[in-house]
Amino acid sequence: MAIIHRTTLTPTKLELLASWLPTRPWYTGGPAAPELAKAGGFRLDDPEGEVGIEFMVATDTSGAAPVHYLAPLTYRGAPLPGAEHALVGTTEHGVLGTRWVYDGIHDPVLVTQLLALFAGKAEPQAQSLTDTPDHEITHSYDGDDPLPTTATPPTDTAEATELPLASGATTLHLNRVLHPDALDLPPQTKGQLTGHWTLPDETRVRGIFAVLRANPVGLH
Repeated sequence: MAIIHRTTLTPTKLELLASWLPTRPWYTGGPAAPELAKAGGFRLDDPEGEVGIEFMVATDTSGAAPVHYLAPLTYRGAPLPGAEHALVGTTEHGVLGTRWVYDGIHDPVLVTQLLALFAGKAEPQAQSLTDTPDHEITHSYDGDDPLPTTATPPTDTAEATELPLASGATTLHLNRVLHPDALDLPPQTKGQLTGHWTLPDETRVRGIFAVLRANPVGLH
């Protein structure tokens, strides 16, 4: 169970993201620095209790219209070997000391727990509360076979990150740019993860965070 500490982070998560987001292929902003606010998200527990796992929705209001980004983040007490390319930054935690913050889709602990969530073997937790399930996060998996627990390296696209699972039959599609109340599932969907966040005008909305998609026959 992850313990949520009421303490300081220097720099903050949003400050780290403001520097990192413009380097991503799916960032849609212009030359101005993003103006970010935390709009929603949830957490997952690491069974070993070592890695913090958070799915944060951050809204950028620097442009003509707000843009909502999904940032899966992991927080570690030491560097993750071989993941320098996925480092968002480091921050000083008021209780835990230096924390290495990673783009979590490159972190095997997050990937394993996300797949466990699809399979109903992990429970989404409230973003800012200890030991409090978030029942507004919905998920399903309709595949015939058990989900693998590992994946091959991810690839970024214009609005998402694609993560082929080790079986070769399924791809995890993680939406990076979220669209409010766009809930239509793409073809060949085998599983879905839907969450909520709050718009700048305080409207509560839902959107698809991720889907599991069957690969076409012959491509695995």
